[in-house]
Amino acid sequence: MKYGLWLISGFWLFTASLTAQVWNPNLDNEHYQNPILHSDYSDPDVIRHGDDFYMTASSFNCVPALPILHSKDLVNWTLINYAIQDELPPNDFFNQPQHGNGVWAPAIRYHDGWFYIFYGDPDFGIYMVKTRDPAGKWEKPHLVRAAKGWIDPCPFWDEDGRAYLVHAFAGSRAGNKSIVVLHQMASDGSRLLDDGVLVFDGHQDHPTIEGTKMYKRNGYYYIFAPGGGVAEGWQTILRSKQIYGPYEDKIVLHQGNTSVNGPHQGAWVSLENGEEWFFHFQEKQPYGRIVHLQPAKWQDDWLLIGEDVNQDGIGEPVSRYRKPSVNYTQPTELQTASDEFNARQLHPNWQWHANPQALWSFPTELGFLRMNPVIKQADARNLWDHPNLLLQKMPAEEFTVTTKLEFFHHFDGEQTGLLVMGRDYAHLSLVQQNGQLVLQQVTCYGAQYGEPEKVVASVPFPEREIYLQVSVTKGGKCQFAYSKDGQTYTNIGDVFTAKEGKWIGAKVGIYCLRNEHENDGGYANYDYFRIEK
Repeated sequence: MKYGLWLISGFWLFTASLTAQVWNPNLDNEHYQNPILHSDYSDPDVIRHGDDFYMTASSFNCVPALPILHSKDLVNWTLINYAIQDELPPNDFFNQPQHGNGVWAPAIRYHDGWFYIFYGDPDFGIYMVKTRDPAGKWEKPHLVRAAKGWIDPCPFWDEDGRAYLVHAFAGSRAGNKSIVVLHQMASDGSRLLDDGVLVFDGHQDHPTIEGTKMYKRNGYYYIFAPGGGVAEGWQTILRSKQIYGPYEDKIVLHQGNTSVNGPHQGAWVSLENGEEWFFHFQEKQPYGRIVHLQPAKWQDDWLLIGEDVNQDGIGEPVSRYRKPSVNYTQPTELQTASDEFNARQLHPNWQWHANPQALWSFPTELGFLRMNPVIKQADARNLWDHPNLLLQKMPAEEFTVTTKLEFFHHFDGEQTGLLVMGRDYAHLSLVQQNGQLVLQQVTCYGAQYGEPEKVVASVPFPEREIYLQVSVTKGGKCQFAYSKDGQTYTNIGDVFTAKEGKWIGAKVGIYCLRNEHENDGGYANYDYFRIEK
């Protein structure tokens, strides 16, 4: 076991990394393989600041929100912070699960001593957060413009000092989509100065054009904007000598003859040595939108991404490539989602499904995480409707989760356990029934539609201490198991196929519930949560 300590936002974050890592993008000292992150970092955006690289991504309804990842070599990334630590605004809305809502397609930029992130909330408008230090405290979200259906914003500061904001539209809210609009913006990013100018219409050749990112190079204004939708789309680039257009359009990356579907929506990064690189996602359900790194090069002032295998002028994703040439040799220190629960703060990989409340859980320095049973909401149809799910992204195609807990149950209906969460979900839980503990493997198909849970297997389990495990294989096949001693495990229930959530991949984690309020309810102490190959 290897331990580390991060000082983030004024808090010390304890991390533990296992020697057996679950996903390694490094093939050797010279080459890497895609994806570089086999985790659900949807809509990634990346900037270079000196010799450091920072990434953010969509987080939707999950809190903390707006992850901040750091790298020195573009291949190996560490989650170091969240730009939104405590709660999503508006609070009363996000205090309950809002699946698929919240933080959509952020853009991170550095300007005049500040790191900015702009993101679109499809129901409330365009927000901005900023900081002097990405690993430190970020200012609370500021509403730049209240609007319905305005998404995927990106700020741009021109050489003459003028500031702009480009964005797209969500048809589900705005009633219109596949267009790109440009606004003048206050230089500090605090407000828009007009109602916008339409600069591109993608209806004919690039339906569902979105994910806008704006750059300037060699006298051209560029808007990177994917088209064609999440699962089967492509990467389009728009260019013009005038900021308001007219813009030429060109597809620069598509699936081609590869197995990488829908490669698009990411970030262009240029190194000091002239190397060009591009980040994008691939939708790989149930794991979510995983992150790829592609080599790129400029040809006739168009950025060709990947490799043009058939010489049609459009790049295709590479599966492996030479690593970027950076002035730093980064050790292969891969992030892990494991948590030994030995610190005052949770490992940064954890997120709740809504704005958290303090009573849901308490970290300790006593060697465990205290989970308190939250009262089931009267209108909750199943776990899809509960906010107090402590979850994290699936970190690889194949992995095993093991957690050890001790359940101090007091009243009937109290339950806690290991959960694989998505539109369908399954869990292995201890439940008090008639004063006794029962171990249940439960599935719920069609959770988002309010379908009920089904108990697949049930066995008496009188001991309070138990080891719970789920082994995930290709395609998200999940086999639950349990043990009394942490050595010998017994499979229980059927193999469950994980299913993605709404705009996010399936997640794994823990929860604790009860039926009603009772004085001095039970509690669960979780010793650790380990993810291994």
